[in-house]
Amino acid sequence: MATENTQYDVLIVGGGAAGLMAAGRAAGAGASTLVLEKKDRTGRKLNITGKGRCNLTNAALMESFLERFGPGARFLRPAFGHMGDKDLVAFMEGLGVPTVVERGSRVFPASQKAEDVVAAMRGFARESGARIETDAPVRRIRADEGIVSGVELKSGETRSAQTVILATGGASYPATGSTGDGYAIAEELGHTVNTVHPALVPLETAGEAAPKLQGLSLYNAGVSVFIDGKKKRRAFGELLFTHFGVSGPVILSLSGEIVAALRQGRDVALCLDLKPALDETKLENRLLRELDQRGGQHMGNLLRGLLPRKLVQVCLEETGIPEDRTGNQVSAKERKTLRTWLKDFRLSVSGYRSFHEAIVTSGGVRLKEVDPKSMGSRLVNGLYFAGEVLDIAADTGGYNLQAAFSTGSLAGTSAAQYALARRFETAAQPS
Repeated sequence: MATENTQYDVLIVGGGAAGLMAAGRAAGAGASTLVLEKKDRTGRKLNITGKGRCNLTNAALMESFLERFGPGARFLRPAFGHMGDKDLVAFMEGLGVPTVVERGSRVFPASQKAEDVVAAMRGFARESGARIETDAPVRRIRADEGIVSGVELKSGETRSAQTVILATGGASYPATGSTGDGYAIAEELGHTVNTVHPALVPLETAGEAAPKLQGLSLYNAGVSVFIDGKKKRRAFGELLFTHFGVSGPVILSLSGEIVAALRQGRDVALCLDLKPALDETKLENRLLRELDQRGGQHMGNLLRGLLPRKLVQVCLEETGIPEDRTGNQVSAKERKTLRTWLKDFRLSVSGYRSFHEAIVTSGGVRLKEVDPKSMGSRLVNGLYFAGEVLDIAADTGGYNLQAAFSTGSLAGTSAAQYALARRFETAAQPS
């Protein structure tokens, strides 16, 4: 196959959020820059984030922001110092993409269109001077004596470069190009890849309760996670029942710890509080009032004043209260059973969905092998990392996309500085 002879300062593997940001930063710093994207166009995954609305970042205070990344927070601090949420918002507005802040401090483009963000990022990279080559999957990064020299494409062609930024993404939503290729490339260069698995992912539950409730959304449910019988976490938010189990923002945000526990073979259950605004006493008074005022109605009808229609039948089945039992016939024991169920509707978690349905990937290139101040490899000179290929993952809410943009910006800036320094050193050497 033909081999391109051009020597680039910075070569970026992957044209997603991190890759495009890195490209614009590197090219803007004066480095000759090439983006290699395996698919037919860049930004495919970015185009579907936030259900096509693109949750760019979150306006939470930085310490709260960092907490969302758990063990990865310390590593990300320099990247967020380089480009924080306010910097990203100003950057986007400078590209003609104004933003709005919504519930939960989530920041979206004002147009509510992810495609506007994708177009802006492509334009940023190109107008900064970066070249973008699509349909160009990379097989490996070439390194001679611990120094990067370029890449080899799967076609057999090569591209030479002073530096390479690996920004291939994780393994979630593989149809967009995130198929985990970067992990194998990094391992071949001597990097350690911590075990990867789906994160921010819907959960599968045992039994028939969830399938019977398929399509039902609860907009303010309390959800507690029990692992081996011990309560570990509690959160509030929107939950969606599906044919396989549960999904929705509150489930996705809790899924990380749950998936880790399931992979260890531990027992996991969810406790759904269907009346989170009422404590036990207030709920007891509410039930007494309903049963007294509507005592002549069958429980199948009476419960519709307390629950969505689909939940009524499941409630009756799980509490053992006959549907045709009238309110004034309900015993104190049955009332207690009902009250307990409303505050503790249990679902046993049997599994989790695949990378095809996961929003992000947990695991990736070990952070100890990467310099957080530059995103540069500690093992291979001229190699940099950006985005989800690293072992960083957070809750939903714009945090992960901010991490992609921030690490991409830092990696692009650092790689350009390194490449330009090498170029000038070479030019200064006597021939």
